[in-house]
Amino acid sequence: MKIKQILVNHMTEPIGFKLDDLRIEFKIEAPAYQEITKQLIIWTNEKENPVYITAPQPYTNNYFDVEIPLEPRTRYHVEIVIKACETEARSESFFETGKMKEPFQAEWIAHPNKDLANTVFQKNLAVAKKVQQARLYMTGLGLYEVYLDGCKVGDEYLAPGVTDYKEWIQVQTYDVTEALANPAEHEWRISTADGWYKGEYGFEGGRTAIYGDQHKVIAELHLDFADGSHEVVTTDSTWQAAAGNVTASSIYYGEDLDDTLVTGDWQPVIILADSKAVLEDRLSLPIKIQEKITAQTLIQTPAGEEVLDFGQNQVGWLSFYNREPKGTKITFQMGEILQEGNFYRENLRDARAAFTYISDGEEKWVRPHFTYYGYRYVKVEGHTKPLELADYEAHVMYSDMPVTGGIQTGHAKVDRLFENILWGQKSNFFDVPTDCPQRDERLGWTGDAAVFSNTAALNMDVFAFFKKYMKDVAVEQKNHDGMVTMYAPAMGVSDGGAAVWGDAATIIPWNMYHIYGDPAILRQNYTSMKAWVNWVTANTKTPDLWTGTFQFGDWIALDGENPALPTGKTDEDFIASVYYYHSSQIVAQTAALLGFAEDEAIFSEQAARIKAAIQKEYITANGRLSIDTQTAYALALYFELVPEEQMNRVLNDLVTRLDKDNDHLKTGFVGTPFICQVLSKYGRHDLAMKIFMLEDFPSWLYAVNMGATTVWERWNSVQEDGTMHPDGMNSLNHYSIGAIMEWAYKYLLGLREHNAGCQEIHFAPNFDYHLKQVSGHFDTPYGDVKAAYAIETDKAHTIKMELAVPFGVTVHVELPRSRGKEVHVNDQVFTGGTFDLTAGNYELSYVPDGDYIARYHAETPAAAIMADEELVAKIDAIDGVLGFFKADPEAARGGLGRMSLTKLNTILPFIHIEPDKLAQINQLLAETPILSERS
Repeated sequence: MKIKQILVNHMTEPIGFKLDDLRIEFKIEAPAYQEITKQLIIWTNEKENPVYITAPQPYTNNYFDVEIPLEPRTRYHVEIVIKACETEARSESFFETGKMKEPFQAEWIAHPNKDLANTVFQKNLAVAKKVQQARLYMTGLGLYEVYLDGCKVGDEYLAPGVTDYKEWIQVQTYDVTEALANPAEHEWRISTADGWYKGEYGFEGGRTAIYGDQHKVIAELHLDFADGSHEVVTTDSTWQAAAGNVTASSIYYGEDLDDTLVTGDWQPVIILADSKAVLEDRLSLPIKIQEKITAQTLIQTPAGEEVLDFGQNQVGWLSFYNREPKGTKITFQMGEILQEGNFYRENLRDARAAFTYISDGEEKWVRPHFTYYGYRYVKVEGHTKPLELADYEAHVMYSDMPVTGGIQTGHAKVDRLFENILWGQKSNFFDVPTDCPQRDERLGWTGDAAVFSNTAALNMDVFAFFKKYMKDVAVEQKNHDGMVTMYAPAMGVSDGGAAVWGDAATIIPWNMYHIYGDPAILRQNYTSMKAWVNWVTANTKTPDLWTGTFQFGDWIALDGENPALPTGKTDEDFIASVYYYHSSQIVAQTAALLGFAEDEAIFSEQAARIKAAIQKEYITANGRLSIDTQTAYALALYFELVPEEQMNRVLNDLVTRLDKDNDHLKTGFVGTPFICQVLSKYGRHDLAMKIFMLEDFPSWLYAVNMGATTVWERWNSVQEDGTMHPDGMNSLNHYSIGAIMEWAYKYLLGLREHNAGCQEIHFAPNFDYHLKQVSGHFDTPYGDVKAAYAIETDKAHTIKMELAVPFGVTVHVELPRSRGKEVHVNDQVFTGGTFDLTAGNYELSYVPDGDYIARYHAETPAAAIMADEELVAKIDAIDGVLGFFKADPEAARGGLGRMSLTKLNTILPFIHIEPDKLAQINQLLAETPILSERS
């Protein structure tokens, strides 16, 4: 038994973060569950004099909620002790506070010239004594990097991240003890550029100076000397400033770097009277270089271009080894795709997305500093030396979130899809959840984040990431009377107030609580959650429904009656009212959890009234929806808008609608995350799998077949002929459609419902012939739950499974087709596949009461029959009905080919199969495994 990991507010050894609602949690590694006690000890200087200690207490969960007053700029050491009868395990960690509420002694400083593209601040720092500890507390706008003696401090980039800088600016804390340990003269430099703060940002090229028009920094260096003395060095009038060698830089533009320039013409800084009240300890996870990819291929295009292919659409910047002589100007342009074999960047719209470098003749690695790119391909121009692949690296950057989940199936295309979804998340979880990382947008769209939030939390540890983002949302709500803006930070734009997008205010905190089990995110956002629902109540034009305001509808759905409108066919007010109901429910549940009884009653009653109004307006007494769209049915089932006894009616209507749509999706932004979930939940997993495994447009695997390495904005952002969709919205790195992966975790892998924090998990995989083996995992707050299974492993149709359960988790197992069957679990035998498992590694096997071999059936389309020559021959021996399709092969590929023989026999006068022969054919179909099962 050992303690595997200690987290502080869901982070490992955080330094300088805002630590409200302090929670310390831990994971235990043990071969089996046993009764233990847990104890927490916290101290600052001496372990013998703790500032907080609990008595040993029975282990019922893996966390401590700690209520102690924290001091600024203080390191707190943490030890967790767990004890069983004869064993004990201990582990230590730490966290360190930032400035907290302590006033800054430092001043905001700036260069007198506001128009510099790159302002460099400098101070010579004399350290006269041995340093025991050195901490730097600082921030800068727009973006900054800090250097001591020419070496960059820290491993994060694009600090201080993106916020509404008028409302709050994050302070970063750096441990610089090693750099300043010994007495010496040091050069301290801070380099700044425009970033989100001052650079062009927003649609159609954006606006400049949204939050300010002058680079500025503020910093305090706290030195604790070995002799016990203390010194604080601050930004003040003793600093100097000059123009740096970045000659142009912004997020969309990219960057121009001229290393022939020597930073000089130092001038005294000016002191700014700007507010320090907006300075806060950080919430943002640092943006870091997480992976490096060497260029895979050098392409000589038909247009005569030289293009590097990194093999993966991703986000970050290009780093290259400079071998060029002094004065050589090299230009790198970034793109996501080739067109007709040539470099292409038109889908980036007004984003220049380039990096220009003028060489100083020194051989070295070179990178941009204050921008980032979304790209796979890089066009290189201006070089004088042959391009060597080893000289070019893609530095993949995203917020510092560990990967916590994954699924593998052995099906190359499905596995590539799941990889694409994770890459889309990495690419867009860039301090805020952006919609896309490459074009002139890259905004923190609320709707994308809301629909993807569960998938996000299964793939990666995103609690701290969303904690910061929800503050961005709350800041905008405060300035908009509770309304949620379309994206946050809003970049000076006040548009918003739409369903799904605005419901991010309730959905994201609730989903994070449900997965991580920490109500802190609900406490911190409760006021904003209420404010959003109250805004809807105040602005709707119909009591207990949501009507009369702007809506996105089922964005980019394929069933719209007007192709020019991307909002789809599903009634916008219906969607809005459903989410009004859902958010009211969430607020009521949150109020109950936090102990606000009056609010619980108010919002519970409101949710009930809204549901009744939806039923009255849109659903008949017998359960028929007035809106015949895939999305409407999916919402009705997912949010349980009809009584239980009418669920089958709605499910059947959804199945009928899908059949009319050739079992292809017509859903948009709203319906897509739910369609497979409701089919699998209510007994039509076979249809969910059919839709999921489709490879033609529209489908998830269509993009994979077209070479996608991330998820696209549209189902067909790239058309079947390889050309880009003619519409202007064609991001090839958009994560929202990837929300299908939540369904995969739940219904393919089998990790279904769970309580808040995942201490109890319902494990119930749905098996299907398309994917005969599936494995995956989710690293819950208690540890990694791993599952793997294979079906049809022998002639007896045995199912074999492996399941790993972490300490503290109970898995409620429910295996399909297992009633009354012997289920072997390690050295035990259960009767029936419903039982509980606690910590341990398990091998399971059983023979189901029905196999998972796919067979034809009476509703099999004629086209599928005609593709199986052996089956055709057997049917010919019964009746010559297929002669029609043999004589006219095109008929099988058309609408008639989508019909069953039974239906064709009913509706076509020239097809007549005697009833007994039709019965023989249908019996043959039911007995015959489909072609892929026999190969």
